[in-house]
Amino acid sequence: MRLLSVAVMASLLPAAAPSSATAQTGARAGTTYYVDSRAGDDAADGTTAATAWKSLDKAVAAELKPGDTVAVKRGSAFTGPVKLEASGTAAKPITVKTYGSGALPKISGTREDCVVVKGNHWSISGLHAHNCRWAGFEVDGDNNELRGVKAERNVTGVYITPSGSRNTLRDSVLTDNNRMSVNDSGGDNDSGAFGVLLNGDDNVITGNTITGSFAQSEDYGTDGAAVEIFNGDRNKITHNIARNNETFSELGAQKGKTATGTLFAHNVVTSSRSRASFLVTRGARHAVGPVLGTVAVHNSVYLPAKSTIGWSCHDGCSPSILKLRNNVIAVGGESGYEDGAGADEAGGVYQGSKSRFKLGPKSVLADPKFVSRTDLRLRPGSPALKRGLALTHKWFGGKAFAKDIKGKALPAMPDAGAYQH
Repeated sequence: MRLLSVAVMASLLPAAAPSSATAQTGARAGTTYYVDSRAGDDAADGTTAATAWKSLDKAVAAELKPGDTVAVKRGSAFTGPVKLEASGTAAKPITVKTYGSGALPKISGTREDCVVVKGNHWSISGLHAHNCRWAGFEVDGDNNELRGVKAERNVTGVYITPSGSRNTLRDSVLTDNNRMSVNDSGGDNDSGAFGVLLNGDDNVITGNTITGSFAQSEDYGTDGAAVEIFNGDRNKITHNIARNNETFSELGAQKGKTATGTLFAHNVVTSSRSRASFLVTRGARHAVGPVLGTVAVHNSVYLPAKSTIGWSCHDGCSPSILKLRNNVIAVGGESGYEDGAGADEAGGVYQGSKSRFKLGPKSVLADPKFVSRTDLRLRPGSPALKRGLALTHKWFGGKAFAKDIKGKALPAMPDAGAYQH
């Protein structure tokens, strides 16, 4: 498996303090501006559906303030980029939402990234970024939320940059982001086909459906990942459904950084790809290692092809690199690999043609008895039932994430995997 280097990233900067003008907006009621690419008119006032503007550029140029809303008519279509540079506040974010019926508003354009969020405290829902230059959604700011968006046919569906911190991507669909940005023979440098690319810190990727993140590669044959993490620290990847991606997640960091403290919890991963994998991480001997403090807990994985791998912790694996608890991983290839001192593993069920790691407490090699190839709930008699170790909320990044993929609380004697029976 491969992880391709990203250009050297700029240092993170603290968010600027609000200006006096921004502070004075606390008592101001927000204004809603309407945009309709079919029936709108940029000469109108934009403040009602009947007087909607035609272009998103008109709305972005409206000097949006905290509490304002941009309502975009479903069925609209625009050419990017849409650059969101204003900032809301925690109490009054700036909102982008849809109205009307029909398809999500689509933003396309191969000359630019489609939606670029440079400000802070935006709440964005219902936009569809399609066939953009590189990223469907680029998030440079802090404390933003993308909810119910769609990204398709990009190099990366959602890109959270090195300056993007404490952002959330939830309940969204990232499908067939299967283009490469670098794809040439030689050099070990092909790159692309990411559902999500994370370079920033303290972000949450939760409740999403990520499919089709793979592309042909001159260097590797095929490449791609549902969630690629490079340099970003303390990111949480939880409760996602991933189907037919080349890799669920690879982690790496340039020297001097570590991509420390990534959490993978209650994800359901299936793929028919011939070389699919769940999780790939590295120790200090690797060019983009060490990646410290990764935790994978209560994930369910089924990858039936012969050349697949469940998890790989190589080039100096140790418990400080990877901890695994209560996972269910069934693959046609290698269920897990470790070298060096090995990972810290327990409470799991593994099935594969081979396994090159030491089983931890309560872990077994056995058929997990999934309901089907795509339904990874457990059938009666599964060895994963009540197999898991009891874990504190800290393992999940807090109480909000200490539940199975369907929202069930974890019992005192939990089942291994993403589903509680």
